[in-house]
Amino acid sequence: MQKLGLLMKLRPSLLAPELPGVAEFSTGETMGHSGDRLAAAFQVTRSEQDEYALRSHTLAEKATKEGLLTDIETIFVPGKDKPITKDNGIRVSTKEQLAKLKPAFVRPHGTVTAANSSFLTDGASACLLMTEDKALSLGLKPKAYLRNFVYTSQDPKDQLLLGPTYSTGKLLDKTGLTLKDIDVFEFHEAFAGQILANFKAMDSDWFAQNYMKRPNKVGVPPLEKFNLWGGSLSLGHPFGATGVRLVTTAANRLIKEGGQYALVAACAAGGQGHGMIVERYPN
Repeated sequence: MQKLGLLMKLRPSLLAPELPGVAEFSTGETMGHSGDRLAAAFQVTRSEQDEYALRSHTLAEKATKEGLLTDIETIFVPGKDKPITKDNGIRVSTKEQLAKLKPAFVRPHGTVTAANSSFLTDGASACLLMTEDKALSLGLKPKAYLRNFVYTSQDPKDQLLLGPTYSTGKLLDKTGLTLKDIDVFEFHEAFAGQILANFKAMDSDWFAQNYMKRPNKVGVPPLEKFNLWGGSLSLGHPFGATGVRLVTTAANRLIKEGGQYALVAACAAGGQGHGMIVERYPN
């Protein structure tokens, strides 16, 4: 009778798969809330965020049409007639349309929306990493050298998404390079507000002195070198795949644009930051 009693309590909902959590494990807060608070702290306006998001989608669409993102593997989805041959999250809209969207996290006064955030998406990425001698012995043509990298860690509550600021400053100090030496910048775009808040932090002597313990500001990457083929806002952010996507995009841009050095940076859960210097393999 006890077993029958337990069976009577079963409901179909108990068999549904548990959705993965997207909350920051150390604070219990979603990154959207962190992004909203960060944008407010650095006084990044809704209009500025929408404008940057529009830039990302416009550049991604342009890169797609120009064949710059053709290293995407074709995939077949069960139940669909046509295969997927390109990223399908790119949406070029207008600032007027973006302004109509309601806040997605902090309501009603937040500034982070579905349009100025990176969207959850499926995806996978892969690259080959080996010594130059090994690559040449296998008859492979390297794209780029991995020259240096750093990891940083900061307050996971108020500075969760400021990893690019910390890692860029530490990486430049470590390598002796300056922003002017970098030809290609590829930063992870978690939110438009996150990118713009990082720019403001990188442009602040006060922030550098009080939080980074350095005498001068890091400096802001020039937009004419920054994420020119779109970014996570427009291409999506599959967890675990974005890192390789950033590095390969940086290498491909170096080859296409004839640059020498690329700087890749990203924020991550737990208040982590990552930075990497990639150098184009000589022709």
